[in-house]
Amino acid sequence: MNEESAFRPAPDIGDVETGAASSEPGPAHFEAPGSAAHDTTWRTVLALAWPVLAQQLLILAVALSDQFLAGHFQPEDPSRHIAYQSAQTTAIYLSWLVNSYTVLVTVGSTALVARFIGARDPASASDVTGQSIVLGAILGVAGTVAGLVGLRTLIELLELRGYAGELAVGYLEPLIVLLVFQVVETAGNACLVGAGDTRTGLWVLGGVAIINLPLAWGLFLGVGPFPALGFAGIALGTALSHLLGCVVILVVLVRGRAGLRLTWRGLAPSWSLLRRLLRISVPAGIDSLSGVVCQLWFLSIVNRLGEAAAGAHGIALRIEALGYLSGAAFGTAAMALVGQNLGARRPDLAARSGWLALRLGCLVMSIMGLLFFALAHQLFAVFCPHAVQRPVVEAGVPVLQLIAFAMPPLSCTMVLTFALRGAGDTRVPLLFTWVGFLVVRIPLAYFLALEEIDLGFLGVWPGCNLQLFGAWLAMFADILVRSTFFLVRFASGRWERIRV
Repeated sequence: MNEESAFRPAPDIGDVETGAASSEPGPAHFEAPGSAAHDTTWRTVLALAWPVLAQQLLILAVALSDQFLAGHFQPEDPSRHIAYQSAQTTAIYLSWLVNSYTVLVTVGSTALVARFIGARDPASASDVTGQSIVLGAILGVAGTVAGLVGLRTLIELLELRGYAGELAVGYLEPLIVLLVFQVVETAGNACLVGAGDTRTGLWVLGGVAIINLPLAWGLFLGVGPFPALGFAGIALGTALSHLLGCVVILVVLVRGRAGLRLTWRGLAPSWSLLRRLLRISVPAGIDSLSGVVCQLWFLSIVNRLGEAAAGAHGIALRIEALGYLSGAAFGTAAMALVGQNLGARRPDLAARSGWLALRLGCLVMSIMGLLFFALAHQLFAVFCPHAVQRPVVEAGVPVLQLIAFAMPPLSCTMVLTFALRGAGDTRVPLLFTWVGFLVVRIPLAYFLALEEIDLGFLGVWPGCNLQLFGAWLAMFADILVRSTFFLVRFASGRWERIRV
């Protein structure tokens, strides 16, 4: 449904203080404090969050299916079971690198579209959408070129060598070749989120996940018309499903949705809008990318512990995703509502939306944590059915039970990161990321996980040798520190005065 007639033009919101008082009414679905509608803000948060959560769970189901394939595949040499799971762990991290790369366009897209929709200026929101698609295409092509040139070197830097390293390269190459479609798909969906439409993303990206399942299994095993490509077939199925999702998102935007319409005129480069998009997205992108670089550094420490530890690490991350994707869903709702309410000059409702999203996200993630702790053995058994995989289970169950206790602080980090991005507050959170990883997680991981630490001219120092459990203790400490930073930042209210 095209909703352009429901809005009227507003001043250029990049030239005004968004926290200033205004007599202009906000969007139709936000009312003044004390009204019945204001008291149901939590329902608005849920209405935006549940489609994202459903979409993310479908995508996670595909990831778990891929993990299942890697664990149940019967190689000629049974000892290679663990190599498959180790390679997939590295692939998980590098897929995060791809997702973080898309932040260079998505955060600015959501924040600007939300501001314009909140200010009742759908024409400008549609212009932002066109520029987001252009920027996504440029970044996608650039990412493909960089990925194809540097992939093997990156795998070696991550301490993954031999057969497992070759598996990881073969797995990732199809994703890199077709990267542009995933970036454009993500950019288009980010614009819809900014307009308050999370259901289209559910149908499109949920459809991508459903299509991915038969493609991955068919290309992996060689079913019907599909050739048997083995491990690389899993990734090719994912890449092809994103291609289809990209086409559908573009068709939806061309036809018009949630007040947005993609036109040829909107695709003509507008340097002023591109600068505004990048002004928001680049700090957020640096935040996400630097976070992933630090995650990769962290992974290189885990890979030193052996293939069993690396495989257990990857499986535990897949399962833990049930928690942090829930946080991302409520964070997405907070991002859209904070941006729209600031665009409508209602910082009070923006703050209320953020806190409500945090409460709901914390509740859901805490429930997930209880399940992780109680069912850790059973969950690992699903992915490790063979006797040769017992070391993976023994290393993984304790860390999954440990991270169960981190779900409440992790919800603060997840939800409030998104909420601050909705306000365009992307620079200060970058510092939080650097402190969390470089001051807390990485140094502690070396000390707690390894038997010895080579400090160069300072000599070799003894470590605690807690193996994978020590690495996850370091992760837990990082989450606690960063969650405190984000709580203080959001409570300060300084984000209400950010100009975008």
